Amino acid sequence: MYTVSKRMEIAGAHKLDLPYESKCGRVHGHNWVVTVYCRAKELNPQGMVVDFTKIKEDIHGYLDHGYLNELLPFNPTAENIARWIVDRIPECFKAEVQESEGNVATYEVDD
Repeated sequence: MYTVSKRMEIAGAHKLDLPYESKCGRVHGHNWVVTVYCRAKELNPQGMVVDFTKIKEDIHGYLDHGYLNELLPFNPTAENIARWIVDRIPECFKAEVQESEGNVATYEVDD
């Protein structure tokens, strides 16, 4: 099994829809650190699990410097963003989304 990971920083703004009073309910920004993990039993014809450029284009290229509430069809929590990343890239089995120092959400496919 081959495994690769791609780490990138994504700047963006969001607000969370929460059933309680929270400053996160107001528009605010983060510099998320996102790590995408992909795997394959066999390499593609180019000798890769997935092209790192494709990961960057699909995730960073779509989200960076955006307002996530308009870009994503769900409440843009770190957990939901991690799941969205895994669902967006076929070879991806795990994603980590660090919203701020000490706060990391992980979604991993349960085989």
